Amino acid sequence: MLSFRYVRRTKIYLYPLPLFYLYSTATPATRPTSSYLSSYPFLPTPSSSSSSVSRSLPDFDKDVVLSFKEWFLSRKNPLFESIFEILRTQDGPAADAALCRFNLRLTESLVHDVLSYGQSRKDVLSCLKFFDWAGGKGGFYHTRSTFHAIFRILSKVELLSLMMEFVQTYSDKKFIHQVRFYDVLVIGYAVAGRPDTALHVFGKMRFSGVDLDPFAYHVLLNSLVEDRHFEVADMIADQIRSRGLMDEITHSIILKSFCKQNNLDRAEEYLRGLMEDYGNGKVGLNGVLVGNLVDALCKDKQFERAGKLVKEVKNLGTVPLEHAYGVWIRNLVKVGNLDGALELLRSKRELDGYAPDIYRYNSLVCRLLRHNRLVDVWDLLMEMKDQEIFPDEVTLNATVCFFCKAGMVDAAIELYNLSAEFGLSMNSMAYNYLIQTLFGDLSIDEAYCVLKNSIEQGYFPGKRTFSIIANILCREMKLDKMMELVIAALDRNLMPHDSIYDKFISALCRYQRVEDGYLVLQQLSKLNKISGKGTYFSLISGFCKAGRADIAATLLMEMQAKGHQPNRKLYRAVVCHLCKMDDAEKKYFRLLEHQLSRYKPTRDIYNYFIDGAGHAKKPYLAKQVYQMMECSEIEPDLTSDTLLLQSYLKSDKIADALNLFDDLSKKRVIGRKLWHAMIVGLCKANKPDLALEKIREMRAGQLKPSIECYEELVKSLCDNMQYDIAIKIIDDLQQIGRPISSFIGNILLLHSLKSRELHHTWRTLATLENVTPEILKLSKLIHSFIVSMQGEEDVENVEELIRQCFPLDLYTYNMLLRRLSITRVNYACKYLKRLHEKGYEPNRWSYDIVIHGFLKTGQVQEARRLMEEMHKKGFDLNEPSRLPYTW
Repeated sequence: MLSFRYVRRTKIYLYPLPLFYLYSTATPATRPTSSYLSSYPFLPTPSSSSSSVSRSLPDFDKDVVLSFKEWFLSRKNPLFESIFEILRTQDGPAADAALCRFNLRLTESLVHDVLSYGQSRKDVLSCLKFFDWAGGKGGFYHTRSTFHAIFRILSKVELLSLMMEFVQTYSDKKFIHQVRFYDVLVIGYAVAGRPDTALHVFGKMRFSGVDLDPFAYHVLLNSLVEDRHFEVADMIADQIRSRGLMDEITHSIILKSFCKQNNLDRAEEYLRGLMEDYGNGKVGLNGVLVGNLVDALCKDKQFERAGKLVKEVKNLGTVPLEHAYGVWIRNLVKVGNLDGALELLRSKRELDGYAPDIYRYNSLVCRLLRHNRLVDVWDLLMEMKDQEIFPDEVTLNATVCFFCKAGMVDAAIELYNLSAEFGLSMNSMAYNYLIQTLFGDLSIDEAYCVLKNSIEQGYFPGKRTFSIIANILCREMKLDKMMELVIAALDRNLMPHDSIYDKFISALCRYQRVEDGYLVLQQLSKLNKISGKGTYFSLISGFCKAGRADIAATLLMEMQAKGHQPNRKLYRAVVCHLCKMDDAEKKYFRLLEHQLSRYKPTRDIYNYFIDGAGHAKKPYLAKQVYQMMECSEIEPDLTSDTLLLQSYLKSDKIADALNLFDDLSKKRVIGRKLWHAMIVGLCKANKPDLALEKIREMRAGQLKPSIECYEELVKSLCDNMQYDIAIKIIDDLQQIGRPISSFIGNILLLHSLKSRELHHTWRTLATLENVTPEILKLSKLIHSFIVSMQGEEDVENVEELIRQCFPLDLYTYNMLLRRLSITRVNYACKYLKRLHEKGYEPNRWSYDIVIHGFLKTGQVQEARRLMEEMHKKGFDLNEPSRLPYTW
């Protein structure tokens, strides 16, 4: 398997986050634009108040990364690293021999240190192996304290069964009996959160006349308090007191019991009694005892009372209060009083020399990060480094997140690549920040490597991060990467937002990968996930285009079963493509039968199939369905008649169309809609003479043809170079009170470029009598369009003439560009840029026309420059411009 662990970057400075603007010395030209940033809503927004401290953060520097690398490496103990390397890679006699070569002087302290080191690396198995090895060495016997340490390691990873197996396995070992087996059992059950079982073992001990030692008594007492068995805890405390075993630890646990019962007044009274005895030298006090009450008071939001209490204890002089300070800071952080926590930390450090432990620093750093207080985070990280506090996994992950938020993504990547060398692993938060930052910077391949590694390490992005990644991968068409991500998500039964899978399937279909899209849909169905209507539309359309209408038909039926209703356009696509397959008739009627059996037969269903057959140019199938509808006692409506008529016209069955039209006219009065379908259909079938005849019949019946009828007839007449008749039709259009449309005007301009015959026809007509003013305007326009466009003033005049005849649209401007590119292509290029001023966005044809003009005149460099601009807008050249020229 390829390793995705290490990510290399080629860029030195990357500014993916808006916050970096506040701290960067880069020029404005190097920073992302606001429109770019708005594409990534997950990126944090800079606060206006941050600018006052903008110089407190560093720019990216290799020395910064090196200093952090040295800091994280400082936590490694070469001896302990070697020990755990042996424990991880060797077993049995080989491991024993290798460990013996270190000549370790085994002590309780050393065993504690080694176990703590292994726990920090979450290497539980190696800790167990070392514990076993140490206990088997002559001259060293495990103590209750070392047993307590291994039990705590096992309890933290919730391996109770392993802990019990561990105790039973070693019950006959000699080192167990050195520390009294029952004591070990009580400690083990107590640490594992099983105080009831621990009490049962304790009872058996007392029945046998054996008692616990002080250490085991206190572990049991603490377990009972933690599990809120307060009455039993009081009994055990009485046992400790009666045996004269009371000490600071006992007092601390008793005070914790009062706090857990929320009896804070009694807890304070108890502490003050201890403070009085401490002053008289009768009892000892420790910071844990004070910290328990401070913690309870802070959780009850009595911070001022806690502060007053700490101050009184401090006045006693010699009680260490580091733990109490740490608890106080932790609670301030929890309630969001970050300024108070920072102020307390700084004041106690300056006055009392207080140095927080790594846990206090980590909690404060993480919360400050959440509030984007990056300068404070940087100060704390520097403080931790200066004080040589050993960083842990939380520190590393917080530092990576900090670098991401500060825009120092190269530093974050460096630490990420070195994390294995540090013996630390990344958590989900750091992975999410790093992945989001890289994707926001559009470093997609690098981001995906990090993502792959996070999945291999067991971290899968959350729904929000997954949505961000999926949107970018789909938009950038990284479909193979997206497919891997989706399969990984489905394998884990993870279901991000519904729109993610829909977008992905739609993207696959757009790029002719409908089989992959279908595979994803099937996997979603297995998870009882109902895909959106748009997903089915994309898949069905994709399979139709791929010539697999049989699968499209299956998906259509599945879509209906899921509660989605297809529209007429989707029905048309499926039915039309079914008709083009082998054995088309059988498949066509099978789908129809399914629709009629699943739903109550309606006119709409029949109409959908008539429409689809008509578009497939299978009028005989349309006719059969039309007849089936009549036989089922569903009267065909105007839509049914129109669709059947259009099916004949699309298939050039002109005689059948005319016969149907005549039959329908005998049954009832024909409305404008059917006339319209007949005339437009005849024009599209290139039968302008028959269409002209129908328009005359329609006019004779006192009906006004639609503007589309005139448009299609003018187009058909011009295509057949019957310009004189086209002019008469335009005149007739104006006589019924309809203006000349942009479509008709553009057709005239197009044909004036294609043939001089139109120009001659208009000039001849202009000399005749009884010519309307509108026709004269059109004649003047065509003359100017063909002859007069020699300068900027001429173009403005032609535009004005067009405006007097019909409304201009983008197609009209493209005609002007085409006319200019024939003789004045350089001016055509300038005119192209002016379209924005006129309120139009040039399209693919606009660019293509001018590029074609440059190529014809040999201006290849100008054509190349314009083509690059065209590509940036997402357009590609049309075939006529691409093929004749070598780039």
